[in-house]
Amino acid sequence: MRIVKKTHSCVRLEKDGRTLVIDPGGFSEQDAAAGADVLLVTHEHPDHFDEGRLRAALEADPAAELWTLRSVAGQLSPAFPGRVRTVGHGDAFEAAGFRVQVHGELHAVIHPDIPRITNVGFLVDGTVFHPGDALTVPEAPVDTLLLPVHAPWNKISEVIDYVREVRPRYALDVHDALLTDRARPIYDRQIGALGGAEHGRLAPGASLDLPEHSGNP
Repeated sequence: MRIVKKTHSCVRLEKDGRTLVIDPGGFSEQDAAAGADVLLVTHEHPDHFDEGRLRAALEADPAAELWTLRSVAGQLSPAFPGRVRTVGHGDAFEAAGFRVQVHGELHAVIHPDIPRITNVGFLVDGTVFHPGDALTVPEAPVDTLLLPVHAPWNKISEVIDYVREVRPRYALDVHDALLTDRARPIYDRQIGALGGAEHGRLAPGASLDLPEHSGNP
């Protein structure tokens, strides 16, 4: 399986000629969702959920499907009956050859005065976990953790402890559009030294091929 990094929290996963896209939000490229067989959205915040990008992808391919939580599904399901699926913590499904497990329920706390919204994470093929905007520890081993490295709701000590708790083989930065180039080496050094896992980041458009054995028993 190949991971293609898009801007901010969006990634494309490619396998056997099929494509799964997670969180093509407003910070990602205009065509981030184009050509997707499967679309996954973790929550309703606009840097993860862009209705226009999703509509364009679903309209371009009548076989494409969206799997997401209720707050997002309700905005798109009337226009695409039978193609927008609502999921929550504990659900599992297969779409376009990808096996997906759903973990998590709530967005991380931004501030106690701000009500928390729902948020789910997706574990794809028992290998790649995208937590959305939360530090959810899935109830399954993770080979590659898509790590929300910088956000208004986290600090670097929490990011490091999250890597330690999940214990992936590899942690790959996402949720990084607001992190300046000057700060990146600091994050790289501290997460790499203290997280206990191999750590890296990809520029938007760059890709990474996972080892064939990843996620297999």
